[in-house]
Amino acid sequence: MSTRSTLDLTAPAANEKRRFPAFSMGATRIATILALLAWTVAVFDYGLFGTLLPAMQESFGWSESEAYAINTWIAVGTAIVAFGLGPVIDRLGRRKGMMTTIGGTAVVSTLTAALPAGLGAVSSVLLTVVRSFGGLGFSEQAVNATYMNEVYQVTEDEKKRKRPGFHYSFIQGGWPLGFLLASALALAFLPSLGWRSLYVMAAVPAAIIVWLIARKLKETPQFELHHKLTELEKGGQSDQAHALAAAYGVEHSSAAPLKRIWEPHLRRNTIVFSLAWIINFFGIAIFSVLGSSVLKNAKGVELSDAFWMLIVINLLAYFGYVFHGWLGDKIGRKKTIIIGWIISGLSFAVMLSPIASSPFLIIVTYGAGLFFLVGPYAAIQYFMAECYPVSCRATGTTFIGAMSQPGTIIGGALFTALAAGAGTGTAALWVGALGTLLSGILMIAAKPPVEALLEDHPHE
Repeated sequence: MSTRSTLDLTAPAANEKRRFPAFSMGATRIATILALLAWTVAVFDYGLFGTLLPAMQESFGWSESEAYAINTWIAVGTAIVAFGLGPVIDRLGRRKGMMTTIGGTAVVSTLTAALPAGLGAVSSVLLTVVRSFGGLGFSEQAVNATYMNEVYQVTEDEKKRKRPGFHYSFIQGGWPLGFLLASALALAFLPSLGWRSLYVMAAVPAAIIVWLIARKLKETPQFELHHKLTELEKGGQSDQAHALAAAYGVEHSSAAPLKRIWEPHLRRNTIVFSLAWIINFFGIAIFSVLGSSVLKNAKGVELSDAFWMLIVINLLAYFGYVFHGWLGDKIGRKKTIIIGWIISGLSFAVMLSPIASSPFLIIVTYGAGLFFLVGPYAAIQYFMAECYPVSCRATGTTFIGAMSQPGTIIGGALFTALAAGAGTGTAALWVGALGTLLSGILMIAAKPPVEALLEDHPHE
């Protein structure tokens, strides 16, 4: 398939109106599949660390508290990497951005597998540095949201254009699929091959997907226009840039993308989304990333049984994405996010209580908590992309996504401190379950994205 553009970037006539060239159904299908595969493999690597943490803890000789602390330091490094990525992608492009993020995943997985475990503090530092670059893979979801938002605006596939949130939910569902894959392969191969082999398994498909993206994926016409406008602006042709932007019905600004997301009409959402992600990732860090540790240390579940439970739980969570993507198209993405996160916090509180004493009840309550915790990310990722114009869309979504790492850091520090004194169950309740519930309440303050929506539907 050709990745060449048919976008008209010539100087427009006075008052000329243009439309972006359509993405064919075939190109849309390829983009959807590659986006799902890229995100699933990125999460596979990201989720392996939490899934394998008990096994790596034994290999590296860490105590329970030391393992949680190292996880927190890795989150610090991940945040540094992720924060710097958004502006790069708004300049580099969505297609090359996907290649960068998933390519980074392949490198990080390979290096993790090769790290020595017998060097004491040196091994811990090396692991922290390498896993910090997992921020590249984690940021893949922001690139996906940006790219697919723009593809679904111009696709010939009428169903995807009319119900973008529902169709995007299948892509964002790569989060539980990645964790499911990590749990399933850990169950199958950890006893016989060890944890290093699993990181090798994550590196191979990541490398293949980079090659497929390079050959098969088209850049969005919205970014191609943005790139041309940037070139004109840098060449001192500001009037020509504004004229070309007006022809396509989009906004043009010479301001840096990172500065744009703090402009008055965008600032409120930037603040609200950032705070919501920080607090919600208290729950993500504890119940999604450290699921095996919570089940083992809070509920007394054997590690092998925890892997089985997490396979079932993450399978349920995948349908949470589909459900919330569908619901977001029906009742609005903001309402969907609020309802989901409040229910999630309550479900995890029940799971951690004495009420959930049998394996069945643990799976049901944990599954419900994860269903309503991660599912709304199908709505919020697309909602965030709708909240920013093309010129700073990747910066906005990546910046907010990077706020997950301060959430992991703060939540991890609170969780580690509380777990050391009161136990894993109490820490998970007051940090994870409560944080999840509060993030849903905070989303009430989000502002409807009127300005960006007008740009996404020009001449209408």
